[in-house]
Amino acid sequence: MSSATSRYSIVRDPIINVPRAAFGLGRRHKPDYWLFVMMCLLLTVGLVVVYSISPGLAASQHISQGYFIAKQLIDVGLGLLAFTFAAYFPIQRWYRLTTTLALAAIIGSVVVMFTPLDQVYQAHRWIRLGGFSFQIAELIKFALLLWLARYLTDKWREGKLTDSGTILQPLIGLLVFIGVVVAKFQSDLGSAGVMVAMIGLMAYAAGLPLRRIALITAGICLLVALAIFSTSYRRERVSAFLHPGTNCLTSGYQSCQALITVGSGGIFGQGLGYGVQAYGYLPEASNDSIFAIMAEKLGFIGTTIILALYGLFIRRLIIIIEHTPDPFSRLVVVGALAWFSTQMIINIGAMIGLLPLKGITLPLISQGGTSLICLTAALGLVYQVSRYTSYSEISRTIQKAKTPDDSFNGRRLGRSSNPLIVARPRT
Repeated sequence: MSSATSRYSIVRDPIINVPRAAFGLGRRHKPDYWLFVMMCLLLTVGLVVVYSISPGLAASQHISQGYFIAKQLIDVGLGLLAFTFAAYFPIQRWYRLTTTLALAAIIGSVVVMFTPLDQVYQAHRWIRLGGFSFQIAELIKFALLLWLARYLTDKWREGKLTDSGTILQPLIGLLVFIGVVVAKFQSDLGSAGVMVAMIGLMAYAAGLPLRRIALITAGICLLVALAIFSTSYRRERVSAFLHPGTNCLTSGYQSCQALITVGSGGIFGQGLGYGVQAYGYLPEASNDSIFAIMAEKLGFIGTTIILALYGLFIRRLIIIIEHTPDPFSRLVVVGALAWFSTQMIINIGAMIGLLPLKGITLPLISQGGTSLICLTAALGLVYQVSRYTSYSEISRTIQKAKTPDDSFNGRRLGRSSNPLIVARPRT
């Protein structure tokens, strides 16, 4: 054993839900400020774009010009409050609240079925109380993030992570719940896709055998195909995606208008005070279609800068994953990464014609209060976890000294430190 390692003993700590530095001191350090800065930059982009299209939106809907920017300011303020609360509410308490959040999501999913049918989307997605509305799918995402992280962590502690029979039954039940409740009754295939991506990436990061993941993926693809071809409007969306030019006046109207909007921006864009697509031509200009609006106003260069900012943000999440001190926290960050990146890919892909329209918001930029609040809360958890990351040389030394039995199976997405291995000076 090397001299660096010989000064430290391997000690098991029974508390898995409390983040610790890899070398066992358990001290907090400065959080990842870049994560917060980039989140604020994306929120600011959303505010600027919504402000620039407020006159067009107001004219097309015959309401006050200040309505949309005021709503966005309120949503951003609530999102920052959610971020702050999640960042400072101890992670071990979140660990204990996972079951409560899961029950709240299930109860909310039942309640939403008895709410009036939305006249625009013809779906039971929102719980409405006066002027307040809450999209229950976003709460399901947040509850799923924490519950699944705890479930996989507990199974690892019990040594059952590679027991496919034990692991797969709850995961399959979870997928059935998402398929029936979110995709079918709430008619929200986009959110269902985000949730499935979260489950898949978290299970992959935890070390679930790839063969089992492949079988589940094949089953999901079959169910998605059935969901599409059993519903008329979904068939129309797929047809509009495959043949956008032949359906521009009917089912492909939004897709065609999105491509027109993106193309009209050119290299440098028309400018924030210009452009006509928000004046009733492009549906959902402030939420689902906001990337196309950004392309119109900021052009290829502007959208490339925003995409680069998204890429840097995702890179920060990956760096945190690689240095997170315990499995529960690490899987929370993996789930947040899947949530953020999948939602971004689906939204942008739909706007540039690479994916069918899914009616899902662009993270941190689109208008949509529930989505923004729940996502910023998830990022607040990531921000809290970043206080306990370990980049020290002794952490790498201890990591190399572990035996195979000591290692968490989440080896595929980085060099996470095992929380049960704590290095302490010998007396």
